[in-house]
Amino acid sequence: MKAATERLDLVPLNGDCRAWDEVVSRAGESSFCHLAGWRDILTDVLGAECLYRVAVDGQGTWQGILPLARVRSRIFGHYLVSLPFLNDGGPLGSRVARDRLVEDAVQEARRTRADLLELRTRHDGDLELPVLSRKITVLLPLLPDAAQLFAGFPAKLRSQIRRPMKEGLTVSFGAEQREPFYDVFTRTMRDLGTPALPRAFFARLATTFPDLVLFGVVYRATQPVAAGCGFIWRDEFEMTWAGSLRESRSISANMLLYWAFMENLIARGARVFNFGRCTRDGGTHRFKKQWGGVDVPLPWHQYAAEHGGRQATPSAQDPAFSWGPRLWRRLPLSVANVVGPRLVRFLP
Repeated sequence: MKAATERLDLVPLNGDCRAWDEVVSRAGESSFCHLAGWRDILTDVLGAECLYRVAVDGQGTWQGILPLARVRSRIFGHYLVSLPFLNDGGPLGSRVARDRLVEDAVQEARRTRADLLELRTRHDGDLELPVLSRKITVLLPLLPDAAQLFAGFPAKLRSQIRRPMKEGLTVSFGAEQREPFYDVFTRTMRDLGTPALPRAFFARLATTFPDLVLFGVVYRATQPVAAGCGFIWRDEFEMTWAGSLRESRSISANMLLYWAFMENLIARGARVFNFGRCTRDGGTHRFKKQWGGVDVPLPWHQYAAEHGGRQATPSAQDPAFSWGPRLWRRLPLSVANVVGPRLVRFLP
């Protein structure tokens, strides 16, 4: 009873990343997004101010953690996000610790006049904040036998997967696929009208999370035409970034990409394929649904500033920012690849 009522103190993460990651590994609702390594990546590569807080009791025992980052610009606004560019990262720990961490985050948002505090979670943790499920993910259970999974797909889907195989396309996995992945990724992002994350960001992922991150690339002869990057966490894999070149879509290179990832992950023991976040009923959502997965809302908890803050982080669906994608698609790739990594740090 004492533990439930004792006042907890909050302290910043002081470099004891091992203790932080031990909390993450013990928490049943944790994800790779909670790992301490993200703090240095966000700080060093993107220049974000990271506010990683630990809730400790009177004996100095860690009771909970919250990774939080500040993203601010004059154009797009001022946000506190847990965590930017990712789909998860909300508070972990005991109920008392999570409440204390959220209370502190709200106070920080008020103190610094942030437009929006957004705690991105996959679980409705009974936090005392409004929930906005504007994003969803699609989860597909993976059978232990890849052939059995393939046989259960609709005939049209099986045909779309076989087509690039008949065209001679091949797939390679591993850390050495990071550069080809990035080439496809930057072209895809430019075509979508979105600035791409820096090359150094993915280089740091490869060195910080070598056992968790997986790069895969589809080749037509020696040309990379589709690519993906995601993370293995426990028995689940999340496809966090993926893309394909426009000229490869007529031969369904993206279909082979996803199927090859599924085969690879089944061999590794994964049992859930997480397609990553998307907007309900959008084109990306329809692509993901055809694989037979289940929609899962992402209950992101938010606190909007009392001084008239924003209700969501910047999005192409927001009329205030819709000019951005239209402009970005017109840029030469060489220009987008120089400007994009500098701009993206201001987009949570």
